[in-house]
Amino acid sequence: MSWRMPAEWAPQDRVWMAFPSQGYTLGDTEEEADAARRTWAAVANAVARFEPVHMLVTADDLPIARELVDAAVELHEAELDDAWMRDIGPTFVLGADGELGAVDWVFNGWGAQSWASWDKDALVAARIGALTGAVIVPSPIVNEGGGIHVDGEGTVLLTETVQLDPGRNPDATKADIEAEMARCLGATKCLWLPRGLTRDYDEFGTRGHIDIVATFTEPGVVLVHDQEHPDHPDQAVSAEVIALLEQATDAAGRRLRVERIPAPATLFDDDGPVDYSYVNHLVVNGGVIACTFADEHDQRALEVLRRVYPGREVVGVDARELFARGGGIHCITQQQPSVAG
Repeated sequence: MSWRMPAEWAPQDRVWMAFPSQGYTLGDTEEEADAARRTWAAVANAVARFEPVHMLVTADDLPIARELVDAAVELHEAELDDAWMRDIGPTFVLGADGELGAVDWVFNGWGAQSWASWDKDALVAARIGALTGAVIVPSPIVNEGGGIHVDGEGTVLLTETVQLDPGRNPDATKADIEAEMARCLGATKCLWLPRGLTRDYDEFGTRGHIDIVATFTEPGVVLVHDQEHPDHPDQAVSAEVIALLEQATDAAGRRLRVERIPAPATLFDDDGPVDYSYVNHLVVNGGVIACTFADEHDQRALEVLRRVYPGREVVGVDARELFARGGGIHCITQQQPSVAG
């Protein structure tokens, strides 16, 4: 069977999330744990304004999750290591007849990171696939949903330091990865970026996920994180990515139009240069759930999102607690496309 991953702006049936339950995501204190839970819940509640939300929760956390998320959010008991649903959940695809598929990538803790555990999370994609009645599409490669972005018409964005990471796929070539993207996602054109944002290579990073760097907003248009400040090392990253994408063509042969969205004005925190990114948003039915940072560039970035997603309501959620733990709004959500989409 042939599969195609719809673009994120295609109609969706629901969004999947997981509730943070343990480890570094919760933090070392009850105050940190409360901040994590409330931020995950705030994202779930924002999405639930637009479409159904289904959330995996450990048995111990069911009462507190129920207290924090809106009644409309449907909870499913599950064992979890962590709560980054974009990466542990399935990548949903559609068959030629509209049948729902769930790509079950191999998950190994973002390249077998020393701090990560993943025996439970590695089973999440198949579990959600079963809950949705989707056809499970197993893949032999290590990959995460945060490592891909598609235009729905055969083009996929990748980074060399993720899919070709020795900790993920040590023996894979670009041709191997591209063949699997074609089989699982229907991608006929892979656009490889050389690297991700600088902070993403620190201890709790993903080694270059695309979903804080660039995303498609419509066929032929790519939105790119633009670090404008020379004191931040990502200025060089942004310049390299923008130059590459401005010369790229998509699966349909179109020269890409590059739209820039500014990086936040905040440059550093106690651990070094931040990877705060407005690119890490979630498109939902009729809306966009966007990261904000109590930053002077928030409104400027929200206006860019309103322009590139015309007709959608843009809702900001403070994502600083997410980025402090290694990700953003896109990282904790996974959309399930409508079978009519």
